[in-house]
Amino acid sequence: MAASKTTKNSNIIWTFFSSVNLTILLLIILAITSVAGTLIPQQEGATEFAQKLHPGLFRLFRFLQLFDMYHSIWFRILIGLLALNLIVCSLDRFPATWKLFKTSPRPDRSKPFENSPPEWSFTVRSTLKEVSTPLFELIGGQFGKIKSKATDTGLYFYGEKGRYSYFGFYLVHLSVLFIILGGIVGSLFGFEAYVNIPEGDTVNSVRLRSRGAPRPLGFEVRCESFIVDFYENGMPKEYLSDLTFLVDGKESKKWNLKVNHPVTFRGITFYQSSYGEIPGNGAGIRILKQGPEPAEFSMPMKLGERAALPGNDGEFFLAEIRPDFMRLGPAALLVIRPTERAEKRIWIFQDHDSIHERFPEIFERFPRLNPGAFEPYFFSLEQLERKYYTGLQVNKDPGVSLIWIGCFMMVIGFFVAFFQSHRGIYVRALPTKKGIRISVTGRSNKNPVGLEREVQQLNVKLRNLFIP
Repeated sequence: MAASKTTKNSNIIWTFFSSVNLTILLLIILAITSVAGTLIPQQEGATEFAQKLHPGLFRLFRFLQLFDMYHSIWFRILIGLLALNLIVCSLDRFPATWKLFKTSPRPDRSKPFENSPPEWSFTVRSTLKEVSTPLFELIGGQFGKIKSKATDTGLYFYGEKGRYSYFGFYLVHLSVLFIILGGIVGSLFGFEAYVNIPEGDTVNSVRLRSRGAPRPLGFEVRCESFIVDFYENGMPKEYLSDLTFLVDGKESKKWNLKVNHPVTFRGITFYQSSYGEIPGNGAGIRILKQGPEPAEFSMPMKLGERAALPGNDGEFFLAEIRPDFMRLGPAALLVIRPTERAEKRIWIFQDHDSIHERFPEIFERFPRLNPGAFEPYFFSLEQLERKYYTGLQVNKDPGVSLIWIGCFMMVIGFFVAFFQSHRGIYVRALPTKKGIRISVTGRSNKNPVGLEREVQQLNVKLRNLFIP
């Protein structure tokens, strides 16, 4: 009894997964999911959209993983169900298909000729012996390997084409499985990331778009230089990065990376995505010495570089540079070490006058922001050294080769399934009182128009062969 119950349950499960209705249902759900994934921003692009949602709706979206649905557990379950459905459907229908593939009819069948048009037959004044060899050679040249049979009633030939067309849809099923497998492999073992590399700098890791966490590359990438060309209206015309890839500190590959011209190194693809400016390691400092004998000096300085104060009152150096300090604009931190006084730290700004207009008392209330706090000197920031950084999109997808194989197989599978057919051609030669009656007919699992055309062409060739 237990064995019978197990078999019954097994049949129910098999019937469920071999259902075409299940395939249609899964495809509809996946289509709806894809539309939702297009409308709902995914991964890092979902931040602004999520902020506009009601807190309860936001928690629901996050619980359902709708902000990263293509990596969610439920989406992978849907893909797995579709793959299982395709496998079971293919296995369930394969025995019948294999039987059709292996079945080879006898050449001396008379039923295929019952409804043949009269114009597919003609009579020649000859004998069976005289027409046997020409028939065999012509039909063999047309179909390759043929079956023939000589009986007391006449000669029979059978040739066929397109026997493998029965497996076209199986090739399509297999291609879908390859694409699904490629997507899963890419989802599990690939990543999407980004990295900004200033000119002259080297990086060995990138930041994942999904979590923002760093991910080691296993090698180093150095931006040797960045070049940008602008239109007259100031819009960027073209920009490229001169990259060097290093393995164990040794140069392995150089590449001029352009927009829409990515480079792949060790399975990781780099795309030119963006660029920007950042402060460099230097700044122009202006010093005004007040008093009976005022003096003014301007000098370029590098980070950490020490310089003497005018009059040998001590020294100072550039400790830090920020492109936007406290939202007051570009600024630099000076560390002043006088000979007879305590060390002093002062932030100086490039837009000192405009800041003073907006906040009249800011420098008096905050001595560390007052460029004249170290008397008798007044410091100001003339300019910041700037350099470009290149923004790269970094992707790794080890499943892309499987996806390409699947796409290639799908094209072939659809071509075989829809444009190829299994065609069998019958030819018989029967002796009559007026001579040898040669008849041609055929059968096909689809495309009857193509079959009719092929039978007519063979009929014309046979007529030309025997009728001068």
